[in-house]
Amino acid sequence: MIKPSDFKNTEKRLRDGPQGAKPKRTLSPRNIILYGILFVAATYYLLPLYVMVVTSLKGMPEIRMGNIFSPPVEITFEPWVKAWSQACTGLNCDGLSRGFWNSVRITVPSMLISILIASVSGYSLANWRFKGANLFFAVLVVGAFIPYQVMIYPIVIILREAGIYGSLSGLVIVHTIFGMPILTLLFRNYFSSLPEELFKAARVDGAGFWQIYFRIMLPMSLPIFVVAMILQVTGIWNDFLFGVVFTRPEYYPMTVQLNNIVNSVQGVKEYNVNMAATILTGAVPLIIYFVSGRLFVRGIAAGAVKG
Repeated sequence: MIKPSDFKNTEKRLRDGPQGAKPKRTLSPRNIILYGILFVAATYYLLPLYVMVVTSLKGMPEIRMGNIFSPPVEITFEPWVKAWSQACTGLNCDGLSRGFWNSVRITVPSMLISILIASVSGYSLANWRFKGANLFFAVLVVGAFIPYQVMIYPIVIILREAGIYGSLSGLVIVHTIFGMPILTLLFRNYFSSLPEELFKAARVDGAGFWQIYFRIMLPMSLPIFVVAMILQVTGIWNDFLFGVVFTRPEYYPMTVQLNNIVNSVQGVKEYNVNMAATILTGAVPLIIYFVSGRLFVRGIAAGAVKG
């Protein structure tokens, strides 16, 4: 039952106006410091990119004037054309084009095979308790943090004995093997975070290993697949060490070709061509990340901290 005193209290609160903590000011000292730090960090990372872009659009006479921060007086795309198809990398003068297609032929199969195997392995570790699962998981954890450099010589011996050293197939196998430990951990954590009732209900309905994987797990796992794709594309595309060790000059990936262009001692040092070649080399992982960045954050949040 409503009492008359309740009406009085309500009327008093309305007269007194809103109560509680006052909203924080937009330009408080805390916000000024926070946005200032973010501005400095953004400038630190974006300024080199700005210099690279404007330098790649200048001709060499303008670059010799010395002002690296000034925009180009006359925009030219000749450095980009030369970086792609004419720059010399040792004995060859076909630019980055050959290295680009080599990188595509290395990245695509390595990414697909490693993600496929890692997703199935992570699904098994999360939902199917087979004999030796704990030992297998421990080996994966150790394998995910072994430095690549200590494994180079044994892998060279193995690939040589298998007859695939110096070929693209050998490099694909190397990237696939080294990518699986961390990807398996991500998939295992992500599948462990999914509702266990879905798995149990499917088992009660008679679904088997592959039916649950394809019909239940995969449709719910787009974010973690995007995470795995970005990690693999970025790691494989930007790799230099494996590319220069496990392949021959005709199979060098884009990063090795870029190194050869930048460090070439023949003729005049063309900084505009070097900058254009650098941007072209880094364009693929950047585009993939910007297109699928939101899913990447979702997948990392769900698969990297749970399990």
